[in-house]
Amino acid sequence: MVHRMTSSLPLLLLAVVPRIRAFSSQLPTVRSLSIARRTIHRMPGHVEARLEELGLVLPPPPAPKASYASVCLTGDLLFMSGHLPLTADGNLLTGAVGPGGKSVDEAYVAAKNVGLNILATLKNELGDLDRVDQIVKLFGIVNSHTDFKEQHRVLDGCSDLMAEVFGTPAGIHARSAIGTNTLPLDITVEVEAIVRVRPAALG
Repeated sequence: MVHRMTSSLPLLLLAVVPRIRAFSSQLPTVRSLSIARRTIHRMPGHVEARLEELGLVLPPPPAPKASYASVCLTGDLLFMSGHLPLTADGNLLTGAVGPGGKSVDEAYVAAKNVGLNILATLKNELGDLDRVDQIVKLFGIVNSHTDFKEQHRVLDGCSDLMAEVFGTPAGIHARSAIGTNTLPLDITVEVEAIVRVRPAALG
């Protein structure tokens, strides 16, 4: 009797193993579980609702002003070209900051407008601002008079906007702020961004 059970064991394994493999193939992998968690991190429309709550309206997504692309996606990082301080009605905010020029408060507003243009580009490229996983870094350049030393306060206009819209920790980022004696088109401030994005929702 024992001999018969032993000899039939290979046949039993041949019948069971394919079923185990078929069952295992239907289980989600670690990678697919990770993507699923990132995709449903926020309910759809969360960021747009936050914009409405803050009374913010995005301008039309800006077009490049020369021979470059607005964004370049590599992996899950979106590298964004320098954005300009365009208002919702298309006016470009210009002029240097410092003695005899723009005030810190005026330049702060210009940097906030740059932030709104960054958001407009993100919306245009991603289709859904809820796909923003993290504002990784901002790099800002301020059109400055020689004696102006508060470029960091100007860039707060863009940084504060990101924190208000995306919250903590997604909107809190690394940053650099520098001054220069001129910028293209005499704009007051220009900001680049690096943004980590989530995969597009399936279906």
